[in-house]
Amino acid sequence: METRRLLFVLGGIAVMLVVVIGGLSLALSGGGGNGNGDGGDTGDDTPDAESSPLPERVEGELRLFGPDPITLDPACTTDAGSAEYIVEIFSGLVSFDRDLKIIPDIAEEIPEPEQNPDGTVTYTFNLRKDVKFHDGSRRVVAEDFKFSLERSLDPDTLSTVGIVYLDDIVGAREFAAGDADEVTGIEVMNANTLRITIDAPKAYFLAKLTYPTAYVVDQREVGDSTCFSGTQWTLRPNGTGPFKLEEWQVGQRIVLTANDDFHLDPKPSLAQVTYFLAGGSALIMYENDEIDLTGVGVNDIERIRDPSDPLNAEFSESPSLNTFYIGFNTQEPPFDDPIVRRAFGMAIDKKVLTEVVLKDLVVPANGVLPPGMPGFNEELEGLPFDPEGARALLEEAGGPSVVRDVNLLDSGRGASVGPIVEAVVAMWEENLGVSVDVNQEEFGLFLRDLDEGSFQMFSLGWIADYVDPQDFLDIKFHSDSGNNEMKYSNQQVDDLLEQARVEQDEATRYELYQQAEEIIVQDAPWIPLYHGKSNALVKPYVQDYFIAPFVIPNLRYISLNR
Repeated sequence: METRRLLFVLGGIAVMLVVVIGGLSLALSGGGGNGNGDGGDTGDDTPDAESSPLPERVEGELRLFGPDPITLDPACTTDAGSAEYIVEIFSGLVSFDRDLKIIPDIAEEIPEPEQNPDGTVTYTFNLRKDVKFHDGSRRVVAEDFKFSLERSLDPDTLSTVGIVYLDDIVGAREFAAGDADEVTGIEVMNANTLRITIDAPKAYFLAKLTYPTAYVVDQREVGDSTCFSGTQWTLRPNGTGPFKLEEWQVGQRIVLTANDDFHLDPKPSLAQVTYFLAGGSALIMYENDEIDLTGVGVNDIERIRDPSDPLNAEFSESPSLNTFYIGFNTQEPPFDDPIVRRAFGMAIDKKVLTEVVLKDLVVPANGVLPPGMPGFNEELEGLPFDPEGARALLEEAGGPSVVRDVNLLDSGRGASVGPIVEAVVAMWEENLGVSVDVNQEEFGLFLRDLDEGSFQMFSLGWIADYVDPQDFLDIKFHSDSGNNEMKYSNQQVDDLLEQARVEQDEATRYELYQQAEEIIVQDAPWIPLYHGKSNALVKPYVQDYFIAPFVIPNLRYISLNR
């Protein structure tokens, strides 16, 4: 989350890597996705804090650590930490199953696209008739979806992500610009039927509807609230998801309880899920049987990987669809010059970052797309680690004096920056002779400054929202994208991305994305650093837990056998 942003903040990478996506919350972030960053983390699972006695367990309760969400308003979701809760409390027309296949959610079935003579495409959604809001007062109807989708796009809502995920809908851009009274491509046919028309055939459109901006909310409680005001309703939202928000004590805990009337199978087996938002070390709490799931950070990973350690049998690792990077403001000196950006990229030893600093919790990134993403290019070489070449490029651009007084924006609350940013800055000083200052900001301010372009460069990451290269390359690098914080613009890249949007042959579409990615890597609006992995320690009595590569509804599949 940018959007979901699904962004992850680099400075706190050790935390993110140890917290599992899907059922465990992300302790730092951003994809597809942001999350709560912790620039001061050095590898512990969670920051130390004053501990208080834990409440008594209830039967059927799962316990874990989680971040304090920035928001629980689906229209405003820009970080993975918030999305982790939102996907359990709310729901939309479609969703993902455990195999990452798109499935009908409140829609009865996945509709077939209908090609129209003018080139537009229509999807007709027939809604389930048994879906009620959590309070049981009334069922969800098509008008609720029209309200919710238009609310995400309404400029008065102040969402930074609505247009990013809903811009394919006919009339969405005009409505978001304040030039229309409604989105013409969202039509209520009757209480049970919603028709959505998009501007062209696009293979990824249904996947975009899995993002929270397309979730349904209760108009009666939401009213005219915005992303920055009138948010009291999110303390007890009237959702439609598999779990209800029972309690949210900011900075302390979040408690979800099962929605016994949930409309999909399997219905939740867990009676309650408690996220602790503060405390001591998550690993120690896990060893003390105070929580049931946790990740493992840099400081402990070698011990847990040792087959002789008692916890090794409860440990697993899995790839994640994410990319961590340094981003540049390409419209402001000195990083408006691609030669300077390439010099900074070639001065970073990714092998040291991945193997020494992060102890193989990640894999080096040559490009934007992570392994496992369709269209991933195994042949892409990326910028090499070449200190001499980097210094030569910097001299070509004018020498170290052109990058004097450079700042890197990072999210964190620590007294010092995290180990990744610290290592990268040290490499720039050693290999380029350039001193870079790091400015740490609380996560909300960090996101605001990114949106406003108030930075020279920044540390971040992006996690998938759905399994399509469009979610990385088009959303992050098209010159018109609201998620292009770098203000990167390359007409050739735009042309390739626009061709890929409507290309119906899958192999050709992926080839177009690969061509765009090769240009992007050489232009270097990002320095891709590495792709993360997820890992988890899971108690033996926790059944049917799995590590998803990005945020999906997950908790309803889990059961306890204590």
